[in-house]
Amino acid sequence: MDAGECSTSKPPQPSAASPSSPTVWARLVPADSACPTVEVAEDDSVVCSLVAPPCGGEEVAWCEIRRNAGDASSATIRNLSSDAIIVDGRIVEQECVDIKPGSEIVSGPQKEGHLIYTFEITEAEDHEKKNVKIVLDIENAKCSICLNLWHDVVTVAPCLHNFCNGCFSEWLRRSSSNSRDKSQSAACPQCRTTVQSVGRNHFLHNIEEAILQAFSSLQRSDEEIALLESYASVKSNMKNQSRKRRFSRSSDDTDNSDLPCPQCRNEFGGFRCSPGSVHLQCSGCGGMMPARSNISIPQKCLGCDKAFCGAYWYSQGVSSSHCNLICNQDTLKSIYQRHISALPDTIHGGNPYEKDITERCIQQSGKTLQVVISEWISKFDNMEIDRSRLQLNNVDAITSRTYICNHCYSKFVDFLLYWFRVSLPQNLLPRDAAERESCWYGFMCRTQHHRPDHAKKLNHVCRPTRGNQP
Repeated sequence: MDAGECSTSKPPQPSAASPSSPTVWARLVPADSACPTVEVAEDDSVVCSLVAPPCGGEEVAWCEIRRNAGDASSATIRNLSSDAIIVDGRIVEQECVDIKPGSEIVSGPQKEGHLIYTFEITEAEDHEKKNVKIVLDIENAKCSICLNLWHDVVTVAPCLHNFCNGCFSEWLRRSSSNSRDKSQSAACPQCRTTVQSVGRNHFLHNIEEAILQAFSSLQRSDEEIALLESYASVKSNMKNQSRKRRFSRSSDDTDNSDLPCPQCRNEFGGFRCSPGSVHLQCSGCGGMMPARSNISIPQKCLGCDKAFCGAYWYSQGVSSSHCNLICNQDTLKSIYQRHISALPDTIHGGNPYEKDITERCIQQSGKTLQVVISEWISKFDNMEIDRSRLQLNNVDAITSRTYICNHCYSKFVDFLLYWFRVSLPQNLLPRDAAERESCWYGFMCRTQHHRPDHAKKLNHVCRPTRGNQP
């Protein structure tokens, strides 16, 4: 039957709004208010409606409308009638075309004598919420203290780094008990920024649960969870509030309170920000600096792609006497400019036994830690080391001249000392270390972080071999 043809009989096809298909997700609203609205159900995409005005028009199946996968704001319409229809001014024969909310659909080849509809999506917002997908590298969902997936994740401000509630609480307790200055503010375990507030992050907690549903192997044992929860002391939730500054502006600065960048107020180093200049926010102190690509001093760490202002302001002759909210220049330095005198606590995954063995190996070599690191930096520059285990961004572009932040430098040192250890002949290891067998899971072992006997008994400065076992 042609679209618009009159008849007293009704076709057998069911209406898209039939009671058996209650999940209505879209509708066709007629321009003629005397005609009924056509509802499109989830399980019945065929639309049956009047295709001509009420004076003798007949209800027929004249199109099919389907929701577009992955896009809740659009759909596809296919002409089912023997005649053409018009979609957004376009003549449509038998092909499928995309439509969106507000699309005009004419049920025949011309507007005269046929009904005109407007397409609407009734549950676009709900559907969009149901289909939100977040792509996340699991490595970015791990606590940098225990190196496992977050548990009851908390977020510290202003740096916004995330940790297990139990890990952060225990770290805070130990830091407080070991500190001589009890009035000193706590520092973030990851970047050493002064912590202004900490709260439980329910959004990331939902992501944590979603990851565990997809990767059950990351689930911790009941004993581990019970231990973490016994340490947890952060009870309040994270709040969305403006960042509190750690300094008070002087009275003569009040007129410039909306200009947190020193070069917005004054000229330094022959440069002053122009109106509308793009700025970068420092990941260390939260201050602002102009984004400048035509200078020799990097403003971002190549290892994490985060902005740090210390090196830039030093090059511009700006100090804390001009603005309190700037970092020390040492927060972003080239690798060859850095000096190290003590092993970071985070090396070898935070395993204290492996750290002790590495310290003894260096002492036995008769070299200082700085000399050992310098030797391995040269090997790194000469591409003598496999870089696949270096947990930094842009690994192929990093050299000894690269500017990186303190946190990334600790990772870099950890990487170099891993290769220092695995390259040592067995006879140069301390006797107690040489007699140990290697853990099947190597440096990826999670048990070493909560079982001291396991961390001490087996060597964990090695590659995982579990998958190679017969």
